[in-house]
Amino acid sequence: MRIRLIDVAEVIRSKNSGPYELTLDIIFREQEMFEKVCRAGVINKQLISQLYQVPVEKVINVVEFKPAKAIKSTLVRPIPSGDPGETDVYGAQQHAPLLSVEFEIP
Repeated sequence: MRIRLIDVAEVIRSKNSGPYELTLDIIFREQEMFEKVCRAGVINKQLISQLYQVPVEKVINVVEFKPAKAIKSTLVRPIPSGDPGETDVYGAQQHAPLLSVEFEIP
């Protein structure tokens, strides 16, 4: 069965992690689904790399934070916050690629 991330996440957001990094947060509604997604390794550096069209080396980490039922990923911003050509100083509108994620859970 295909599962859409937007159907199982309570919150999907992005924000600055300093001027050179962007943090993505996925907070799940239910503990059981959070654990299934973690076990399956669905959210990983390769996925973030593909979604954000950056080399996998630019994905700093993907961390499972069990107390919050959350998966957090940090990546290097392609353009530092506030630099010319940068369009989202706060990094608050960068979560959109996560909204289309679908996956299979065994």
